[in-house]
Amino acid sequence: MRRLISELIGVRVFAAMQFPDERGAVLRSYTLSGLAAEGIGTEFRQAIQSRSRRGVVRGLHFQWSPMQGKLVRCVTGAILDILVDVRLGSPTLGDHVALELSGATNKILWVPPGFAHGFMALADDTIVIYECSAEWAPESEGGILWSDPALGIEWPTLHAIVSPKDSKMPTLAQWLADPRSAHFRLATAI
Repeated sequence: MRRLISELIGVRVFAAMQFPDERGAVLRSYTLSGLAAEGIGTEFRQAIQSRSRRGVVRGLHFQWSPMQGKLVRCVTGAILDILVDVRLGSPTLGDHVALELSGATNKILWVPPGFAHGFMALADDTIVIYECSAEWAPESEGGILWSDPALGIEWPTLHAIVSPKDSKMPTLAQWLADPRSAHFRLATAI
């Protein structure tokens, strides 16, 4: 089921501060005090930048050890960003949020640990930056099949370009039947 951002515990969206003048603009993505005011009390350990063609799908990914949250911003182009709650004990388990992020809006999305995250690029040369609360740990990464019909995600009607790895992810039901899903519980994921 699609939810509003305010209905998923721990998820936040806010706008980066922009300071325009006659030369252009300076954009401040965040300050630690500003993040704390949003309820995001984390330090970031890794930054990733992706460039995607129109129709590229990346995700739906998560990491459990160490737990990884992501601060996501689209620098150029546009994406449909998706979060799926995979936290056992959550009243919104299996529900999702869909939000368009673009270089024009300067919105920043906080994806807390316990959510599968992914997006579809809506334009060529779309650049997305992820600030991650933990370094990548390939032995504890996983994901959900982006096109799992049980999720009810309304993806754009573009030709989807999906990596072989992402096209073989388990459905949500398969993931929840996996003992590793116990790493994500509502009380420990926030």
